[in-house]
Amino acid sequence: MAYLTTNPAAKERFLCIYPAYINSKKTLAEGRRIPSEKAVENPSCAEIRDVLAAAEMNVYVEQPRMYPREWNRDAQFRGRVRVQIKQEDGSLCQDKFTSKKDVMLYVAEMIPKLKTRTQKSGGSDSGAQQGEGGKKGKKKKK
Repeated sequence: MAYLTTNPAAKERFLCIYPAYINSKKTLAEGRRIPSEKAVENPSCAEIRDVLAAAEMNVYVEQPRMYPREWNRDAQFRGRVRVQIKQEDGSLCQDKFTSKKDVMLYVAEMIPKLKTRTQKSGGSDSGAQQGEGGKKGKKKKK
C-alpha cells in the first residue's frame, strides 16, 4: 500500500490496534495476535487507550471503525486505537515499544491491573448459575 506521507509522526502512519488482537476469547483465525495465556478477556478501546495514555504515548481512538473479521456489530466491539511509536525523525518515542507486538503485549499485561477491571471481577460470579437445568433431554423416536 502506498502511503500519502513518509513522515512517521503523521496520524495515518500511527500503529492500529484493534481489541480483537489481544482478546483471549478469539482464536488466531478470528484475529488474536498474541498468545492466549498473555491475552485479556474482552478488552475495550477505552481500556487500551487508558493504558497507553498512562504510559505517556500519543494515542487516539477511531470509534466508528471496526475490525473486518468481527462478526458481532455491537457497540462494545467497535473502534480501533491508533498509537504513535516513532517520532518525526524516525527515532522511537519510548525505548520499550520497538514494535507493534511490544505494544500489544504491554497493553495485555496492564489491562487486568486497571481499576475498572479489579472492581468488576469481585461479584460477577453470583448470577452465573441462573438459568441452568430447565431443559430436559429429548427421547429418540423409533
